[in-house]
Amino acid sequence: MEKYEAAVLVKHRAFVQLKTALQEMMPADIAQLLSELIEEQDEFGEKEFTLIFRVLPKELAAEAFTYMDSDLQMVLINAISDRELRAVLDELFLDDTVDIIEEMPANVVSRILKATDPDKRKQINELLNYPEDSAGSIMTTEFVYFRKEDSVREAFERIRSVGVVKETVYTCYVTDNRRLVGRVSLLDLVVADEDAVIEDIMDSTVVSVYTHDDQEAVANLLAKHGLAAIPVVDKENRIVGIITFDDVMDVIREENAEDMAMMSAVMPSEESYFKTSVWKHARSRIVWLLVLMLSATLTGAITNHFEAQIAAIPLLVSFMPMLTGTGGNCGSQSSTMVIQGMAMDEIRLKDFFKVVFKEFRIAIICSIILSAVNFGRIVLFYHDVKIAAVVSVTLVGTVILSKLLGCMLPMLAKKIHIDPAIMSAPLLSTLVDSCSTLLYFTIALHVLDFPA
Repeated sequence: MEKYEAAVLVKHRAFVQLKTALQEMMPADIAQLLSELIEEQDEFGEKEFTLIFRVLPKELAAEAFTYMDSDLQMVLINAISDRELRAVLDELFLDDTVDIIEEMPANVVSRILKATDPDKRKQINELLNYPEDSAGSIMTTEFVYFRKEDSVREAFERIRSVGVVKETVYTCYVTDNRRLVGRVSLLDLVVADEDAVIEDIMDSTVVSVYTHDDQEAVANLLAKHGLAAIPVVDKENRIVGIITFDDVMDVIREENAEDMAMMSAVMPSEESYFKTSVWKHARSRIVWLLVLMLSATLTGAITNHFEAQIAAIPLLVSFMPMLTGTGGNCGSQSSTMVIQGMAMDEIRLKDFFKVVFKEFRIAIICSIILSAVNFGRIVLFYHDVKIAAVVSVTLVGTVILSKLLGCMLPMLAKKIHIDPAIMSAPLLSTLVDSCSTLLYFTIALHVLDFPA
């Protein structure tokens, strides 16, 4: 259904047709539709937004609610009654409720907690106490588990009784005095004899994570093993929750957005582009811009130091942008590949020398090709073999240096517990600029004949 059609149905109070049309849509599409109506329809306000939400069946309304951004959720929470809010929260999984609470101001959080039952409120508070970006902060405590001595028949009875309110029933877990001892899939249960004991059909090799493990490491582990869910245990190996693939997708998206911001020399922001004020945008960028601008003065100081040589052979200056630009590009390529490899857990700190050696060999091949092309170009256009040799040799050194720095700096940053994305294009380019300029004029002094 198009947003204009929905607006017309609301305007004419055609709620039966509206409900029928909305029931044929996916929850994420409903949330997007409501967002577009709020943004683009001048006559469409909070009242009309609430009317559409109230038309939705209870389960569909709750699912659509989880896909809305925090602003729309807050508008809706403020517009509906406590009874309606309680009905929505009752349909939400615990981890979705926690995600919503983390985005809301204190007064809205207070209302949400007031609308939840005491048991759920206690679980919410426990999840909120875990460190930010930890496995415990993104897990849900709503999962299906069996005792190892249960029969398959008893397992199915448990799934029928509680499965509808759990995050997933496709993977269930087996415990012995609350300790995690195995897992069993729904397929395992379906093909097993009803009198079989869970311990006999379970898989005792279980990949799990601890409550305080970093969420990015959890995402990598789940992707590595191709799991739909991964259990979360405490220090005594007692299962306390699970993390499902949809939660991991959110983590990957957040981490990628953060890395992209850091690699562009912008401080990460949890808010979207249009919801972030101009002042906040400027504040997130100005710090790194100042750092890069001040660090670039080193290149200027090096250039000023060789002012006499530049005055003697002005042609030298024309090749500086090419050298610094090529160095920055080469360093950016290496740092991007290494940062991506570390994020995917393909490159580890123990691989430091292996990575350096590989990038060195890549740099040798690239630098020889680039310098050969550049040597021919300078000889052809400027008819000066010595300057061509200086620029080409500098280019070889610059490419090797920049690629080595590009691969080493992110790994060194991770070693000292700094986000490797910081050591990316902007900072790396500034550092390479200074080094390549110094190398350029040092080689020129030894090769070219400058007047006394």
